[in-house]
Amino acid sequence: MNSWVNSAEILGSDLPLELSGTGNRRALLMDALREAVRSGRLAPGTRLPPYRSLAADLGLARNTVADAYAELVAEGWLAARQGSGTRVAERAAPVTPVHRPRTPERVARPVHDLVQGQPDPSVFPRTAWLASARRALAAAPDDAFGPGDPHGRPELRRALAGYLARVRGVRAAPDRIVLCSGAAHGLRLLAEVVGGPWAAEEYGLPFHRELLASHGVGTRPLGVDADGARVDGLTRHDRAVLLTPAHQFPTGGPLHPERRAAVVDWARATGGLVVEDDYDGEFRYDRQPVGAVQGLDPEHVVLVGSVSKSLSPALRIGWLVLPQRLVGPVVAAKGEREPFSSATEQLTLADFIESGAYDRQVRRMRQRHRRRRDQLVAALHARAPQVRVTGIAAGLHAVLELPPGTERSAVRAAAWQGLAVEGLGDYLHPGAEHRTVAGASVVPHRDGLVVGYATPAESAYPEALDALCRSLPPVSPPPAPAAPQPPAAP
Repeated sequence: MNSWVNSAEILGSDLPLELSGTGNRRALLMDALREAVRSGRLAPGTRLPPYRSLAADLGLARNTVADAYAELVAEGWLAARQGSGTRVAERAAPVTPVHRPRTPERVARPVHDLVQGQPDPSVFPRTAWLASARRALAAAPDDAFGPGDPHGRPELRRALAGYLARVRGVRAAPDRIVLCSGAAHGLRLLAEVVGGPWAAEEYGLPFHRELLASHGVGTRPLGVDADGARVDGLTRHDRAVLLTPAHQFPTGGPLHPERRAAVVDWARATGGLVVEDDYDGEFRYDRQPVGAVQGLDPEHVVLVGSVSKSLSPALRIGWLVLPQRLVGPVVAAKGEREPFSSATEQLTLADFIESGAYDRQVRRMRQRHRRRRDQLVAALHARAPQVRVTGIAAGLHAVLELPPGTERSAVRAAAWQGLAVEGLGDYLHPGAEHRTVAGASVVPHRDGLVVGYATPAESAYPEALDALCRSLPPVSPPPAPAAPQPPAAP
């Protein structure tokens, strides 16, 4: 490689160019011309010197300059026409630098994060995952590096069939499992195949309702109480019902056994479909997790799962455990060229499950989340005894029950403390804002905060709890005793 002048400005035919560095002269000349166009020193339409003249002025070979011109013409920086020479292309407008001052949004970014939805990313099992990736790649068949199968890799479907049967009581052969890019992708496929309308719990993820609506599937709310969804509100007009039976999201109660049986009876009688979102079914802390509803009737229940809570949402791996009649339609809806989860990551997850590493990670996360929840309960007991944690000891979040009318002020107070946390009302189905009970219109919403205790790093969690406790409404003073009444006149 030839050396070149560092940071030297050379005038060639009245064309100022700054050529710097060492290396190939043609490449250095091209870089200098690009920079002159970008900065505006060479405006669109400017005619460049003939390559012979520029070569003589710069002490370069003619072919070097001619090749640089030709390549920049091919890239679109320059334009060349017979008889009019080489000019800066009209479309190569200079780029105006954008200065980005500090904005209020950056200044106001929350210091503490207690928003529900994901585990602490720092606890991803990198070493164990890397070991599984090495084994999986070494053993991978050649077809794993060809076009993807819309069913998903058979290795992972086999591993999931065994794991889900053992841990969640799921009844399904591997050919009943279709892999997808997360639970949301699975819901999109079901919306396309099943159609609407659907029933859904009156408290749930707005994103899921919006996703279904974007595919033409409307949802109507089912009431929710301490025993889970009020499935007695289902009708024969509902094509499907979306439930979170193991741990109602976000209010926290499990679906009562009688209601589990009742929703299966409804599906059998009407031909409807139960869509079971098993988003955190493995994480119960006070007892063994209850099995999936799918085990009661695999032909009328779809189990939707993913590794977003147990490993990481970044993996984008989820699954549908389907009735036999829906496997073909779902695969067809997915399409031959649907963006699949990476085949190598599917193979890695299969090894991760079969090696026992997934069980170890779930146990580790279960202990960690239980400890986090216990810390939350203890902090509230000591500093805000008027606030109660509702729901079962499970999952990655808890709901704090607040006095009526205090939810929005508590969220605003949290923002002042630099804490990101959500109100329970953010999850209420719009159609559930008013409901008629015994002839009277009532609002089912109850005030509360949805606290995601899994997200912060270990060192940040105590400070996040402190900010939370400072944000909660104070204890209401007891009512003043009534003034004594004088004795009645005889």
